[in-house]
Amino acid sequence: MALVMYTKPGCPYCQQARDHYNKLGIAFTDFDAQNDKQRQREMLDFSGGDLTVPCIVENGAYVGSGWGDPPRG
Repeated sequence: MALVMYTKPGCPYCQQARDHYNKLGIAFTDFDAQNDKQRQREMLDFSGGDLTVPCIVENGAYVGSGWGDPPRG
C-alpha cells in the first residue's frame, strides 16, 4: 500500500493521523502542503479543491480530508 498524507506544520489533526499510522506500523509519505506549492496543487487535484488537511491518498486514490469523527482539519 502506498499511503500519502498532505499536511501542514503544527496541525494537530495531521499529527493525530501520523500517530495513528505509526502505531499501526503503516508507512506513509508526508508532504508539506502549506509551504510546498507544488504539493499543495497535487493535494487540491486529489481533493477537488478542498484545503482541509490532512489530505489522505491511498494507492493514488483520494481517501478524504481531515481527521477524527467528524473529520476536522
